[in-house]
Amino acid sequence: MTAKPKVWVSRPLFPDVLARLSEHFDVQAEAIERRHMPEQLRERLLAVDGAVLGLADRVDAAVLEGNQRLRVIANLAVGYNNLDVPALTRAGVLACNTPDVLNETVADYAWALMLAAARRVSAAERWLRAGQWGSHMRFDDWLGVDVHGKTLGILGMGRIGQAIARRAAGFDMRVLYHNRSRLPEPIERECRATLVGKESLLKQADHLILVLPYNKANHHAIGAPELALMKRTAVLVNVARGGIVDEVALAAALREGRLAAAALDVFEGEPAVHPDLLSLDNALLSPHIASASEDTRRAMASLAADNVLAALGHGPHAGHPATPLNPEVMARWPRH
Repeated sequence: MTAKPKVWVSRPLFPDVLARLSEHFDVQAEAIERRHMPEQLRERLLAVDGAVLGLADRVDAAVLEGNQRLRVIANLAVGYNNLDVPALTRAGVLACNTPDVLNETVADYAWALMLAAARRVSAAERWLRAGQWGSHMRFDDWLGVDVHGKTLGILGMGRIGQAIARRAAGFDMRVLYHNRSRLPEPIERECRATLVGKESLLKQADHLILVLPYNKANHHAIGAPELALMKRTAVLVNVARGGIVDEVALAAALREGRLAAAALDVFEGEPAVHPDLLSLDNALLSPHIASASEDTRRAMASLAADNVLAALGHGPHAGHPATPLNPEVMARWPRH
């Protein structure tokens, strides 16, 4: 009997998804969440045909060195800055991600962060829980900034940005966006969004939501010069990637009152958070959970499993994974 191909899952996953993989593969799944060092990743990947990885698992040329067995990596995320795709392509390893299934859920969460930061919900709750709500609260205490009727700026106008923009209609907001390219006119109309230059976006936005991908060009796309262009009353929200925002510059702007508030779900050194941000009441912080609804995380896991199954020749889409990042490598695989 031919041995089953081996698949490693680097983090705990839903049992039913693992069971579906186990029908065809010898599945080795981590039972607890842990950070894998490069040498650990290298050893794990040397021994398997496929892997389901998280964003914390960084795969580069060094990790892939000498690997003649690995065929596919399925990333449990839309972003894939943890994967060196050119190195994977040279090694003949297919890379896949999980786009689209989380668009609406992330858009919901971006709005939750924006509303909570604008109205100081997190800080007010901490204040209440600390027993500080006495009889002397002033009429002008806990003043936030309005969302309805204001200008929403979106930096990065992919599918998540578009989902965020569509929600603005219910708040009677003007929507501006900046993107590498202009959206088709029908999508602009649907989103009620107007393309502007980056500088104009920063100057006009009352609420700025970042949804652009992380790459070298976008490193610290929001730094001290950009923050200086923004309104003192503005709210900044980042649900994209850590590293897009210069957190030291952001903390200084918040501390000095040059920006009203910020809400961050992603951080440059996560899971570590810059201590300057931790000390600020006008910084709302969450642990990279914008896609963390039951339905969406299940959909992401299911898509990752489908990609592994298809890449290794199983399931209704055998040989045709749904969301490959470097599909050209499949042409180099041996045919059986």
